[in-house]
Amino acid sequence: MIGNALKTVRKIRRKSPCSFISAGLVLFLVCFLGFNDKLLSHDAWVPASYRGHLSGYHNRDLRTIFLGGNVSRLQFKGTDNGRTAHKLFNFKNGRNLTATTELNLGKVSSQTGNLYLTQTDNDRKRRLPQAIIIGVKKGGTRALLEFLRVHPDVKATGPEPHFFDKHYQKGLDWYRSLMPETMPNQITIEKTPSYFITKEVPERIFQMSNSTKLVLVVRDPVTRAISDYTQILSKHGKSKSFQSSAFLRNDTTKINISWIVIRIGLYVKHLENWLSVFPLKQIHIVHGENLVTNPGEEVRKVQKFLGLEPVITDKHFFFNERRGFPCIKKKLKHKRGHCLDESKGRPHPRFPESVMSALRRFYRPYNEQFYRMTNIDFNWT
Repeated sequence: MIGNALKTVRKIRRKSPCSFISAGLVLFLVCFLGFNDKLLSHDAWVPASYRGHLSGYHNRDLRTIFLGGNVSRLQFKGTDNGRTAHKLFNFKNGRNLTATTELNLGKVSSQTGNLYLTQTDNDRKRRLPQAIIIGVKKGGTRALLEFLRVHPDVKATGPEPHFFDKHYQKGLDWYRSLMPETMPNQITIEKTPSYFITKEVPERIFQMSNSTKLVLVVRDPVTRAISDYTQILSKHGKSKSFQSSAFLRNDTTKINISWIVIRIGLYVKHLENWLSVFPLKQIHIVHGENLVTNPGEEVRKVQKFLGLEPVITDKHFFFNERRGFPCIKKKLKHKRGHCLDESKGRPHPRFPESVMSALRRFYRPYNEQFYRMTNIDFNWT
């Protein structure tokens, strides 16, 4: 290209000084652009509304953006093969915007001034979970998982994997194959309530990743036991009476702690096992009763613990009066929401007050130890 320009200069040099000067300018521009490819990059074509605010990013990889204005949040929206990709960034110290993932600069709309970013399909893959809901059974784990699914940065498994308690011998590759595909900025979560009461699980999770975030949902152990028994009846029909299983020789002063329905409620004993491996700050404890009466508050705390933007708020929830259980709207503009199946919020059988008092009396010292261990007073009677 430069050689052709030199020939052109030689031809017109004899015609006039003006023509010679014009040819010189053309030659200068060709050389300048040839050695300054950044002018041909996306940087040169950012809309005017962004030129004063965006700097410091490479042609295609957007890693850190510095803003001169007093902006605290910015959301980018784009498309990737027909799928809409959203990414919300936070600005630290009023200036530095640090993305948690490396994104590709997709396209810029010169008409609207919107900056479009996309993540490629190459970034989408199955990852081991960064967070696990470890228990407890009949404490509200399914409700919490379904609520968290509404968050765009959360991907969760379907059925409970039971990897760390029943299928550990199959290896981490098998475990990973059960996980949903996620982008780097998303969190993979799985739920298996039996992990909490299985002695070997804490060490096995630690071996996978010592930074795994653990979520524990607990409720009054008396109510939990009755709910557990109710589920057993619904699945198996006929069963031994609650009293004959919970008490030795039907003596309400002798609790049968070998019965799993009773043993699960000894939260302090199980938590001691977990704290021998993980620090308490790595285990977030959800108040099961509050998850039903005030789900927005409990989910907000979980989002904070997981390092997620507080996308899910009180406005996403509404209460199903018939079933006495909260439901969630996947999007605020939707009039209808998602409610858990009929197994949630099912009525419990009623037992004599002597049975209820015996259970409360049995669990009370364990509950008080649990309060001290967690620094949370759940006020279970």
